[in-house]
Amino acid sequence: MKLTKNFNLDEFQCKCGCKMPFNVEKNIRELAENLQVLRNKVGGLTLTNAYRCAKHNAKVGGVKNSQHVKGVAADLQSKLLKPSEIANAIDNLMKLKEFKAGGIGRYNTFTHVDIRGTIANWNNTTK
Repeated sequence: MKLTKNFNLDEFQCKCGCKMPFNVEKNIRELAENLQVLRNKVGGLTLTNAYRCAKHNAKVGGVKNSQHVKGVAADLQSKLLKPSEIANAIDNLMKLKEFKAGGIGRYNTFTHVDIRGTIANWNNTTK
């Protein structure tokens, strides 16, 4: 099912193969709309994961109250940009109020973004 010009619901499904709950799908739609704004700005993006059921979240070492479980988070990569450049682009869009306020997590190989409604930033990169 197409959510935006460039995102389909399948991209946001839990990697374990479970069925996404209806209430989570509503959050995924809002997340996809925000990610479309980012994609329009920076070009191609790959979602390495988005929604995670509680069981899969625990299996991959996610925090107990993960935004992924709520369907409001995604981890992103790009062939065009470094993770830090994606994070900077998200930060700028949030400051311009073109992207819903949320979390930006900086990692060596991907960028975490969520639309929790309040600003949260962390840096888990290693030198």
